[in-house]
Amino acid sequence: MGWGSAGRTIFDPVARALIDAGASDEIKYDTLDGLICTLQGEDWDTEEDSLDLFLDDPAIVRAFAHRGITKET
Repeated sequence: MGWGSAGRTIFDPVARALIDAGASDEIKYDTLDGLICTLQGEDWDTEEDSLDLFLDDPAIVRAFAHRGITKET
């Protein structure tokens, strides 16, 4: 069984805080790439839901893609 709440309780608030703080794309990518990796290691299974929330941020989309999560169009 996967970890469904990791997005709304961990990833999404961290990503939103980085955006709100005006973090550079490099900082967002580096921080969130590592966080995605860690959460996936803990069986995060709702990555796509979080990706959907941040599709307008190229650095975040790139971090997800680096970890194998992309949006099918």
